[in-house]
Amino acid sequence: MLVLCILLLIAAVVLFFVGRGRTGGWKLGAALSALAGVLAGVFACVHVVSAYEVGVPVTFGKVGSPLTSGVHFTSPFTDITAFSTRPADLNLYDKDVVEVRSSQGGVLYADVTVKWAVVPAKAVGLYRLAGNEEAIQERLVVPDSREIIRNVFAKHTSEEGYASAREEIGGEIDALIKERLAPRGIDITAVNLRNVRPSDQLQTQIDKKIQQEQDTERAVEAARTAKAEAERKRIEAEGIARANRIIAGSLSDKVLYNQCLDAYKEAAKAHPVYAVPCGTNNSGTPVIVDGSKD
Repeated sequence: MLVLCILLLIAAVVLFFVGRGRTGGWKLGAALSALAGVLAGVFACVHVVSAYEVGVPVTFGKVGSPLTSGVHFTSPFTDITAFSTRPADLNLYDKDVVEVRSSQGGVLYADVTVKWAVVPAKAVGLYRLAGNEEAIQERLVVPDSREIIRNVFAKHTSEEGYASAREEIGGEIDALIKERLAPRGIDITAVNLRNVRPSDQLQTQIDKKIQQEQDTERAVEAARTAKAEAERKRIEAEGIARANRIIAGSLSDKVLYNQCLDAYKEAAKAHPVYAVPCGTNNSGTPVIVDGSKD
């Protein structure tokens, strides 16, 4: 705009001197060019900072105070760099995924989204550090976030990283990134640990570990079952032994004689038999004679 103002004023001067002593529209053209040049100069001094933005003015290399949203009158030689104060998303996934290592050396891949915004009061400091909004993210937010994410995961085991302690790890990352970037004028509104997945090699190790744990559980259960069965058989054997000792202690001639009579009665129901009185032979065995045989 300033260049246009200067060109219009030069054109007005040229038209004025060329049109001296001549009739026609030379003077009118000179007047219109001068008016347009003045208006261009006025507009060159007016700067509008949009809503949800903060501007950093620089005049001849000197950085001024930050400009809030609204209309501002400045020198026509002032250049204003605008920074958005709305939260921006830094998405660290897909090709930008963060590769981390656990305390055991296992490789994990963490998908993280960092929401950050410029603090208006510290826009000048950020301008001096980075220069523009894109550079703030690439030079400050990205490297610091990656470093902190890696450091946090390095304090935890692989299993904690992708399963049991994900919420704790996400909270720790959030707190450390805020602590690191707040003094620089960057407000971290949220850090979302969206997903953590193990590398192929680590996944293979995890699967082997799970298989070993399952085999161990089956072996323990089999040993527990075998022990219970052995205990059952021991108890059963002890019961039988006690029963045999009781029977052996209770047998007498009268008991055997009574059993002999019962045996005769049962045999007589099936076949005609005759028997000597329940005496015994020389070996002490009761004698039963089957009458169906000669």
